[in-house]
Amino acid sequence: MFHHVTTGQVSGGVDVFFLISGFLLTGQLARAAARGRIDLVERWSRMARRLLPAATVVLLGTVAACAVFLPDTRWQQTVREVVASALFLENWQLAADAVNYAARSNTTSVVQHFWSLSIQVQFFIVWPLAVALVVLVGRRAAHRLHTHLTATLLGLFAASLSFSIALTATDQPLAYFHSLTRLWEFALGGLLALWIDRVPWTRNERVSFGWVGVLGLMACGFVLDGGSTFPGYAALWPALCGALVLTGGVTQSPYGVHRVLLLRPVQYVGKVSYPLYLWHWPILILVMVVHDQDGVGPLGAIAVVALSFVLAVLTSRFVEGRVQGLRLGVGAAYRYAAAALAGVLLAAALWQFAAIQRTVPIEGLGGPRYPGAAALGGTAPEQAPLLPAPVSVYDDWVLVDEWDCTPLPEVDSQLCAQPVAEPPQRRVLVIGDSHLEQYIAALMPIARQHNWQIIAALRGACPFSTSAEVDPNDAGCLAWNATVAEQVAQLQPDAVVTTASREVRAGLTEYTPAGFVEQWWRMHDLGVPVLAVRDNPRFDYDVPDCIRKHGREDDPCGVERSDFYAEEPPWAQLDVPPNVTFLDLADYVCDDTRCPAEVGNVLVYLDDNHLTASYATTIAPLIEDQVLDAVGG
Repeated sequence: MFHHVTTGQVSGGVDVFFLISGFLLTGQLARAAARGRIDLVERWSRMARRLLPAATVVLLGTVAACAVFLPDTRWQQTVREVVASALFLENWQLAADAVNYAARSNTTSVVQHFWSLSIQVQFFIVWPLAVALVVLVGRRAAHRLHTHLTATLLGLFAASLSFSIALTATDQPLAYFHSLTRLWEFALGGLLALWIDRVPWTRNERVSFGWVGVLGLMACGFVLDGGSTFPGYAALWPALCGALVLTGGVTQSPYGVHRVLLLRPVQYVGKVSYPLYLWHWPILILVMVVHDQDGVGPLGAIAVVALSFVLAVLTSRFVEGRVQGLRLGVGAAYRYAAAALAGVLLAAALWQFAAIQRTVPIEGLGGPRYPGAAALGGTAPEQAPLLPAPVSVYDDWVLVDEWDCTPLPEVDSQLCAQPVAEPPQRRVLVIGDSHLEQYIAALMPIARQHNWQIIAALRGACPFSTSAEVDPNDAGCLAWNATVAEQVAQLQPDAVVTTASREVRAGLTEYTPAGFVEQWWRMHDLGVPVLAVRDNPRFDYDVPDCIRKHGREDDPCGVERSDFYAEEPPWAQLDVPPNVTFLDLADYVCDDTRCPAEVGNVLVYLDDNHLTASYATTIAPLIEDQVLDAVGG
């Protein structure tokens, strides 16, 4: 918590949390198995009594606070994550967002910290089943239970750690929240539980282990950048340090670290650590939201910790303590769990209903009140509520992964085809990253009118090129581009739509990479026409949030066109093949002098660099003739 509030770093505390969970639960299960019976139903009911009271109160309190203090642009994301947290699936929600460009605008959630609790609950559900299976398989050699469990845990440890290292190297955001990349930490704790009393360490060795472990944990958050390197190899540091502290244990030495860890204040903090962990994060995020800051500063950090501690003490005493005092039976515990879940889901549903009431219907899109791009350079309509409404702006995106999708060979991606009712007259293959994906909303009305089918080949941060333009070391992007180029040769689409330029930022940084041109020549050799679309401006601030703060009068969130676009496009002096037609998007997001944040009562951008689907849709009639010429009508 200290590093969350003060430095924003990841400290490794969660990894120790997983290790201790594996240590405690494996020890309990091994002893129960040795006695001849593992009561799964009763064990799960104890988990519900321990974890649900505080989690329920925090989620309900968070919903209430967010409805008051959180900008409505963040409501939809938060509602989804509250539901995921209540179902203990928040880690999978965040993992899906990590690889889903439709979630690119998601900001740090007030319940993001529930990802670790979600993994723990999943572990508490699955682990007893796994141990029971080991007992069942080895029932004819029950005396070898210790050996069987050790072998099983060693296998899980090796497999999970290997998977964690590999996935962290290729997709660290996904690896961070993936349950299987953390399984080895539980397994390590389980191995420690099985062997901690079987290795005859000397007292001095155990004292050394304890201090090395504690000091290593204290240093972890200062030394490692856990947010970008975990889990992988890096998570071995806190996990092994935690294992050293457990191995050190309680000794008779006056110099043992247990002398500090058993002090009453330290033990009391440990007692309230669970509700303290649950409360500190939403308080921290809401304080930063209210003050519109990326951090809280020293005084703010003290205030956040103090308020979190007070709420943790109250929750421990009046919620956890009262529930434990009820001595609920197994059936009552499950009924309580169902009621707690229903309460959180009802609160989320009511909040979602309130969000829907703020959403402006889009039936008028493209009409007199909402002409969008058609108003550029013309008469602006009378001001009306913005489309899309701020509460739903981050969801204003075409979800191509809901089309008919098939996996691409040898790469972690897919080809998604727009469903059509009859054989299409043309097939248009859209290839690129999110800056190409956003234009699909402009192509869809044209495709529907002329009975075309749009096929999308998309990969985040990987435009269609012969090089990895965003990250030169991204081998996955290179492989994806090669595979997609092969797909063009096989599919022989009527046209390919891709990106013509990159990095439209203040200071005239726009350019056309050589890798783009090389791919266009490949398409030329295949006889496939190319429609190359000029990139749109990239801001250093979130545009909807800017409008929320500064209003709409005099367009305070727009930019000067001359600061972002040169008079001559970057491809003008390049050797471009004759199969390429250029669509200069600058003429449809900017007028002669300015690139506004809203045009014709329609928000142009859904974040700091992507167009809303609503605005892209209003571009369609303006570019139809150019698209028809490029595709062949």
